Amino acid sequence: MRKIFLLVLSVLFLTSNLSFAFSFNKKGGKMQTLTEYQKTIMFPIGNTNDAYAKYFIGQSYIAPISTEQVKMYNVTFEPKCRNNWHIHKSKAGGGQILIATGGRGYYQEWGKEPVEMKPGSVINIPANVKHWHGAAPDSWFSHIAVEVDGVETSNEWLEPVSDKEYSKLK
Repeated sequence: MRKIFLLVLSVLFLTSNLSFAFSFNKKGGKMQTLTEYQKTIMFPIGNTNDAYAKYFIGQSYIAPISTEQVKMYNVTFEPKCRNNWHIHKSKAGGGQILIATGGRGYYQEWGKEPVEMKPGSVINIPANVKHWHGAAPDSWFSHIAVEVDGVETSNEWLEPVSDKEYSKLK
């Protein structure tokens, strides 16, 4: 798993300058379309994330990057899209790693301030920590979600991030 993670980080480092140049999605005051945004990131956007749509505010997209050994997915959020508060539960090990690949977004743990994510940002989320992640209000956002192996793992989806909480982001 470490070798795969280092490989992904190396590729992201080499492409981060290109992604960063396009991380803010306003072009002449006009919001980027999905097609325009796809041209700024190296991984596919994939299909609408219909299976988990009830746990998101706004539209998200998902594309599997690896489904063997280490499960990794490129998750893309339209501007203002975010997932609900949730917990990656595990008796041992587990959790999630987020690697920002395009646009601008946020990650927040319960009781802490939001953390801005830009291409190259890496967030290590331990198991059993309540959190959410998603796009900034004015930007598309993509990250690779890496599922960390654990014992008796499951996801617990909780309440949505309120508009009041979200409106405090910049």
